[in-house]
Amino acid sequence: MFKNLGLQLYTVREYLKEAASADLAFEKLAALGYTEAQTAGTPAFDAAEFYALLQKHGISIVGTHYDTQKVLYDHEHTMALHRLWNTTNIGIGAMPKEPRTDLKALGQFMEDFNRAAEVYAKNGFKLTYHNHSFEFVRIDGFKTIMDLLYENLDPKNTSFVLDTCWVAGGGADVTDWMEKLAGRIDILHLKDLYLKQEDGKNLPWMAEVGYGNLAWDKIMATAERIGVKHYVVEQDAAFHGTAFDSLKMSADFLAKYRK
Repeated sequence: MFKNLGLQLYTVREYLKEAASADLAFEKLAALGYTEAQTAGTPAFDAAEFYALLQKHGISIVGTHYDTQKVLYDHEHTMALHRLWNTTNIGIGAMPKEPRTDLKALGQFMEDFNRAAEVYAKNGFKLTYHNHSFEFVRIDGFKTIMDLLYENLDPKNTSFVLDTCWVAGGGADVTDWMEKLAGRIDILHLKDLYLKQEDGKNLPWMAEVGYGNLAWDKIMATAERIGVKHYVVEQDAAFHGTAFDSLKMSADFLAKYRK
């Protein structure tokens, strides 16, 4: 059972292009029961005003997906922004493209990630990594990128934002990876997965939580057991109506797991 329902704000990105529409979006999110947020990139308007609007509607920032280059190499700027937003979870949404296909570049990325994480840890922050499905490619013919991230990212200074949909989309078992990363997942992305038929093919695609094929009783029980701190819904697309209609569907489904 968990108390606070979170949202990855990428889900409502179309409403965050100016302060007025963001204000209305945050009001709607609060009415749906979302009280925590994870940011996606840099807001299109003043960062302090962005934070003030979230506070106005009782929504706290529990983590970010921020600019990869700034996170890895501009530590002072990154920490200043995260202090402004009152969050200690500094995150990137995905690794750059080259390390996804080149083993040497992947090694360099992990080295840079750990080096930045050490700086952040000394200042009270933790560096987080969010997965997609490409991390489940066997980059060296034997181990997946995810295997190598698990083995090489410093478990003391880093954590994973595990995305349920993308783990399943990569052909891996969601709860198996949750168990494997026990103690290393502060933020869990709640996103469902189903198969859609298109041009005679069955294609995996995202869905509202509870409206796909993932085993949510098992996922939520595992999350509680391994100590997940923040439960964050994310739906990139494929809305039933507006993003808010889909977010209501997810919130309503997840109500049975909340305290």
